[in-house]
Amino acid sequence: MGSPYLLVGVTILLWSSFAALLVRLNHLPPLLLVGLALGIGSLPSLTRARQWFSRPGLLAFGTAGMFGYHLLLFLALRLAPPVEANLLNYLWPVLMVFLAGLVLPGRRLGLPHALGALMAFIGAALVITGGRTSFESRYLAGYSCAVGAAAIWAVYSVLPRRMAPFPTSMVGGFCLVSSLLALAGHALFEPPAILSGRDWGILLAIGLGPMGLAFYSWDASLKRGDPRLIGALSYLIPVLSTLWLALTWAGGGITRTIVAALALIVGGSALSSMRPGKGAGRRRKPGR
Repeated sequence: MGSPYLLVGVTILLWSSFAALLVRLNHLPPLLLVGLALGIGSLPSLTRARQWFSRPGLLAFGTAGMFGYHLLLFLALRLAPPVEANLLNYLWPVLMVFLAGLVLPGRRLGLPHALGALMAFIGAALVITGGRTSFESRYLAGYSCAVGAAAIWAVYSVLPRRMAPFPTSMVGGFCLVSSLLALAGHALFEPPAILSGRDWGILLAIGLGPMGLAFYSWDASLKRGDPRLIGALSYLIPVLSTLWLALTWAGGGITRTIVAALALIVGGSALSSMRPGKGAGRRRKPGR
């Protein structure tokens, strides 16, 4: 399977490409896009579909996490300015770090983990907002949806470590049921849409990549790696996403803001990888 942090790297690269692909499908209704992409994302584990329904409680939990996150995120982007909504959505790695310290055995939250996560968040905030943001009370509903999405994804990412082990192929079941819910929502609440061959090609790339393989590699990495470090590393996603957009869409390049953000995120990730408890544990041994 490979190193959990190699798998995190794969996930980060795939998720960071999402925005550059998504801007080419802005004309499609969001629930239709999510439904089709997640349906495609379920295909890699289709041969193990029997496993999907072997644990109904787990299937319900995974579906609530995956569908709930995307639903609240798209509502947030509609009900609030995208910059502020996206910034609040990226609270999920910080929440993940703190939640892991609270609920996972052997993952006590130390000061380096907390500082590292906050440093990484500041770095991501620099990229997302460009140093400028304005929160207004009239967008409270959208902000609430963004924070709710962040909380759901943090819980979805961390709590499975407290459950009985399950194969990563179960993620395909989460994707499929979430896909059906999204498509039902599209049929009820969105206008019909006709997709071109180009649309289907981009959808295939999204479904097999950032909304497919990325979910499997994310699950596998979290089962074997330290979620505190993984949470801090996740802040590379908005930085790399900005670079993808600049290079493939806007024709820009690396700015000083991106360099500063990278320095904060790398520094925060280094702090989050520290294990301060080991030295303390040695000092408490009898006779020392």
